[in-house]
Amino acid sequence: MSASMMSSECSPFTNAVVSSMRKLYPEALADKSFDNTGLLLEAPFDKSRIQKNSVLLTIDLTTAVADEAIKNRNSVVVAYHPIIFRGLKSLTFADTQQRSLLRLAQHGISVYSPHTAVDTVPDGMADWLCDVVTGNFNRVQTSKTTLKSCTSSMYSAPTYPDSPIPTVQAQTSGPAHTRSTIHPSPPASIPEGFESAGAGRLVTFAETQPLTTLIDNIARGIGMPGGIPIAVPQGKSVDEISIRTVGMCPGSGSGVLLKGDGELPGLLLTGEMSHHEALAATERGSVVVSLSHTNSERGYLRSVMQPKLLDEVTKQWEQSASLETGNDEIRVIWSLAKDQGAVEVSVSEADRDPYGIMIWRGD
Repeated sequence: MSASMMSSECSPFTNAVVSSMRKLYPEALADKSFDNTGLLLEAPFDKSRIQKNSVLLTIDLTTAVADEAIKNRNSVVVAYHPIIFRGLKSLTFADTQQRSLLRLAQHGISVYSPHTAVDTVPDGMADWLCDVVTGNFNRVQTSKTTLKSCTSSMYSAPTYPDSPIPTVQAQTSGPAHTRSTIHPSPPASIPEGFESAGAGRLVTFAETQPLTTLIDNIARGIGMPGGIPIAVPQGKSVDEISIRTVGMCPGSGSGVLLKGDGELPGLLLTGEMSHHEALAATERGSVVVSLSHTNSERGYLRSVMQPKLLDEVTKQWEQSASLETGNDEIRVIWSLAKDQGAVEVSVSEADRDPYGIMIWRGD
């Protein structure tokens, strides 16, 4: 490929996406003690192979998702989990993740990861779980056809016949409750307008709620999985348990939910908790719902991130396109990029949790 075809600049649309993500999910709110967030792959603009003005949202950037992005000609993959987590000493085709990065760069596709910034931000993933458990979303009746196709398979994964759209700020549906942040972010790291940021959320109902009702809300809110793993205290029945408080954290939430020796919430809702942690929680009288890591995260992309990012990128793209400046090369790039169609933000169809549920039919 000639040097004249490959620019030293990335796509201006990519810049608009990165700017939008940083506005919606400030990188300062990410937990930099272990996390790796931000623009992880900045692909150069290739004049001979121009990508569409489109974004692909995914939880994990797997080989299948990379194939999908290349086929779709997306400009940017927004991968919630960082594909680069620790330092790299090489980039080779021997490693599957590095191979995906090399292929994406070759096709001019950049990668951005927000991870824990999405967890901690107000109206982020933790608040979405609050909407899920309280039933604070537009309920969609699943068709009989969809249910049949889901349950007839021997291997079940969450299905999304229609995405529930939480009404995050209104909090008008579902039982009366209050919400609070379990571990507020350090004040020095909180940008203006994000004062309630932090890890984990606590919902306190005005009146106790049947556990079965909350489980039904969770099942509908995360996409009707084939089953929900639940741990209850010894000697208790799911049907007889009522819940006043719910602590929730997306992903691996034990470090947030089990921190300290105080009284635990009646229900702990997270994506992943070890055997011993769940056992310790039930011994202390709590119920644990563990959704298989990314099932506590993926629905947020459809319900919240996709419409929010589409709106913000559309605004920034229109504004930046009207203010284009720079040298001749940059003006040429702008001219080519603007011809690549309207802004699109889609959610990956290939992305899924590695675990499903095998349904035993019996004899």
